[in-house]
Amino acid sequence: MIVKLLSGDKPRSRVLTALLLVILICLAGAPFIFDGVRPLDTAARICIFILLVASYDLLLGYSGIVSFAHTMFFGLGAYGVALASIHMGRGFDALLVGSVAGALAAVILALLIGLFSLRVRAIFFAMITLAVASAVAVLVSQFSGLTGGEDGLTYKIPRVLTSANRLGEIMGTKISGKILNYYLIFFVSLILFLLLLRIVNSPFGRVLQAIRENDFRAEAIGYRVVWYRTMATCLSAATAALAGSLFAIWLRYVGPDTTLSFEIMLDILLMVVIGGMGTIYGAVIGATLFILAQTYLQNLMGTAAEATSGLPLIPELLDADRWLMWLGILFILSVYFFPTGIVGRLREQHRA
Repeated sequence: MIVKLLSGDKPRSRVLTALLLVILICLAGAPFIFDGVRPLDTAARICIFILLVASYDLLLGYSGIVSFAHTMFFGLGAYGVALASIHMGRGFDALLVGSVAGALAAVILALLIGLFSLRVRAIFFAMITLAVASAVAVLVSQFSGLTGGEDGLTYKIPRVLTSANRLGEIMGTKISGKILNYYLIFFVSLILFLLLLRIVNSPFGRVLQAIRENDFRAEAIGYRVVWYRTMATCLSAATAALAGSLFAIWLRYVGPDTTLSFEIMLDILLMVVIGGMGTIYGAVIGATLFILAQTYLQNLMGTAAEATSGLPLIPELLDADRWLMWLGILFILSVYFFPTGIVGRLREQHRA
């Protein structure tokens, strides 16, 4: 049963299997294992970004397509839910309509970009996606009457998914709508992740890998390279939009900085590289490590600086304001020691 869920693509490493199981158990039991609002918010973000990074890995790792428009699709999904919730009210129908509308808009835009751009060289396609994403971000900021501009949009979701909905107590944990909201995000992310795993291990996914390795040879034996790449772009865009919808449901706020910024695009790239391109499992490892570092590294450094306050120079190096510098150093070290990503390195060690 587990092998079927994993689409025959086993982790192929005991260490990797253990890491994936630990992450799955922690995310599945987050409301009961960890106490407080911040850990639950961190777990929800990890679920969403695992899905977002996996959808980007379908493009970069399996298709060899470099795109800088992924946050644009992410934002379309988020704004779809926000606008539907504002105009239709705080019902589940608004969430469904907003999610579907955002995914459809992402697919249509990805189809147009793919049909007109995927025939050119890879670097030109990357530049085109960057230009389109930048244009969309500017339009969202300027159309303040519709999108809220730089201030973004705040809206209401169904009351059953909010903290105001009290449902009792289980295992000493007070159950509220916020926990139901978390499990909605967890299970939808898990189902879509398994679907992506199924896609990359299907004949379609194997053709994508063949195109990635040598697109001229793939075309010579009869595969329509542009069609396959366009379909991969559309699938990736739809999944990213659905991840954006989940983010909007959880956050109850969308704005250019939270969904469309280029910083998020860079974060996605870092997560893919850290986890391992072309593995899908790399999205789980990369997103988990990056979000944890982004959330807790500053606090850990502050604690370490206080603990070493009597030593020369070290407290200054460990100052909490320098957390971004250390995050960059950790990324450089991970790339140096894990050039194929953490998943790739673990699989190589297992084969050895």
